[in-house]
Amino acid sequence: MKVLLVNGSPHKNGSTNRALQEVEKVLLDEGLETEIYWIGAKPVGGCIGCFKCEQLKKCVFEDGVNEFRRKAYEADGFVFGSPVHYAGMSGNLVGFMDRLFFSEFIGNGNKAFYLKPAAAVVAARRSGTTATFSQMLKYFTIHEMPVISTRYWNMVHGMEAGEVEQDGEGLCNMRVLGHNMAYFLKCREAAERAGVPLPKREEPIFTNFVR
Repeated sequence: MKVLLVNGSPHKNGSTNRALQEVEKVLLDEGLETEIYWIGAKPVGGCIGCFKCEQLKKCVFEDGVNEFRRKAYEADGFVFGSPVHYAGMSGNLVGFMDRLFFSEFIGNGNKAFYLKPAAAVVAARRSGTTATFSQMLKYFTIHEMPVISTRYWNMVHGMEAGEVEQDGEGLCNMRVLGHNMAYFLKCREAAERAGVPLPKREEPIFTNFVR
């Protein structure tokens, strides 16, 4: 089993990455395969609503979004990490996740993410963490992804990676998150071996409020 951890910070080795590393260490100890994927520091454009993904089965813009989607098909779980920018996700991660999830849903019926567990991790110097955490969770719940939690909100504090080391509670929460993710994935694997079927799926119904 493999978990993809996404570093949505423009700083490859900053506080967001340090939080993800703490989760990763536990996942490795639990016998899972991992990969931390950095979305980079170059600007990531947002979704333009062209719906070309319906024809192309991928986003019309060929960049890290499509590269990550290919990896996502082989993954069993996800941890998305973001720093706090103006009490919200980093702009690059917003564009990345908007295009990733929308193009996968429209183009491929959400096959890469359906019923795969996901978690959000937030890093901040001081505040804005809960607003950012809430923003990230909305991507998972609209795509039928079980949300993995820890004993507190999934956040660490520190301007830089070195400062995160002083946040003992935050790092503890990252480790709990790793254990909870591993437990869920092992439960799902056991359910598959036992022949427990996936939930019955209905055809989606879309209702516009203005007709």
